[in-house]
Amino acid sequence: MGKRKHWLLKTEPSEWSWPEQTQAAGGVSRWDGVKNRQAQNNMRAMSLGDLCFFYHSGKADRRIVGVVEVVKPWYEDPEKGDGAVDVRSVGEMRRAVGLEEIKREEGEVMKGFALLKQPRLSVVPVPASVWDRICEMGGGFSEAAAEEEEEEE
Repeated sequence: MGKRKHWLLKTEPSEWSWPEQTQAAGGVSRWDGVKNRQAQNNMRAMSLGDLCFFYHSGKADRRIVGVVEVVKPWYEDPEKGDGAVDVRSVGEMRRAVGLEEIKREEGEVMKGFALLKQPRLSVVPVPASVWDRICEMGGGFSEAAAEEEEEEE
C-alpha cells in the first residue's frame, strides 16, 4: 500500500452527524451526495486506508470532530448517477478543533490549506503538515489507531 493520504469531509450535523457516523453499522457509512466536480475528483483520488477529518459544517458548528478511514474507495452508483466512498469511524477528536482556531493558526503550516482557500468545497485534501498540526491542536483522536499511525511514521 502506498503512502496514506489525508482528507477532510464536510457534513451538516443536521444531515449526518458524528454520533450518527459512530452508531452506523460497525461505524461504516456511505459518503455520497457530493455534486461538485472538484470534490468528486478528490473522492476519486481516495485510496483504501486513507484517513479523513470528519468536519461539522454549518453556521454554529464549524469544527473537526472526528476521524474516519476509507474502507471502500470510489465506486459508481448506477441508480443515483453519482459515486461514493465508504468510511469507518476511527476516533473522536479529544478536543474539537474549530474553524476559527484553524484560521488563527500562525506560520506557514495552514498556508494553502484548501479548507481556508475553498471554504465551500465539501471534500478537500489535507497536507501531512496540516494533518499533524490539527491533530496536535485537538490532542489527537481517541482510538488506538492514532497511536499506530504515529508509530508507522
